[in-house]
Amino acid sequence: MSTVGPLALPPSALAGSPGLIERVVRTPVLFCLTTLVITVAGLALDRQADLGAQLLLGLCTWGFLAIAFLYLTPMERAQTSVVVVVATCAEVIGSVIWGVYTYRLGNLPLFVPPGHGLVYLTGLRLSQMRWFRVRPRLLVGAAMVAVGGWALVGLTVLGRTDVAGAVGAAVLLVFLWRGRAPSVYAGVFFAVAFLEIYGTAMGTWTWAGEIPGLGVADGNPPSGAASGYVFFDIAALALAPAVLAASAWVMALRLPFRDGSGTPRSAPPDPPRSG
Repeated sequence: MSTVGPLALPPSALAGSPGLIERVVRTPVLFCLTTLVITVAGLALDRQADLGAQLLLGLCTWGFLAIAFLYLTPMERAQTSVVVVVATCAEVIGSVIWGVYTYRLGNLPLFVPPGHGLVYLTGLRLSQMRWFRVRPRLLVGAAMVAVGGWALVGLTVLGRTDVAGAVGAAVLLVFLWRGRAPSVYAGVFFAVAFLEIYGTAMGTWTWAGEIPGLGVADGNPPSGAASGYVFFDIAALALAPAVLAASAWVMALRLPFRDGSGTPRSAPPDPPRSG
């Protein structure tokens, strides 16, 4: 599967690059630890931040994602870009318009879109850890047990009955069992689970007691929160090749219409075609 293949960039792209940053981005354990620290520190700072300070946190998050992009494979860049776009659209619908959950200041914080990209990359890197590459079923099995257990607890023990979360958890279990990239889904689940539990505990966002307009009880956070990321991941896996093909075509249009011998070309290459 291309998403968990060797991480490689052309040597020219690494010329003069800072070795430490490259190592952090490319080493699964270091990257996961780094995003863990950023998440814990960032949401703790946001708890006391006004709008101005929150904007600064957002710029820092965008900056970290931009730096990470320098050391990702082209396919990983395309996948992460798709996740950021799709997830941000979902945020606007789910939070700003629908009100299924709300952020502390009632806005959509600037750090949320790049945060989705970092969550996807963290889940991807988790699935790329050597121990889990050798034992992918262990990671997927652990995620299935955690998802099922969380849904059961949400329906029986927690103060808020989590019906909507249980539905989402059932969807996630199906994709973990028969999905296209179960190890990536499992890695993203663990990243999202930590983010949701910590983020709601810090008060960064709060889920409504019932889904507006439906009246279905929801948890804070719901056990099936990570199910939405499955669709972000599916979009990333499906659309990333088209994004790469389109980017290559655009870059070709920007180059002089000459071949390697210096002979002018009559036209740019044909645009990428679907199917």
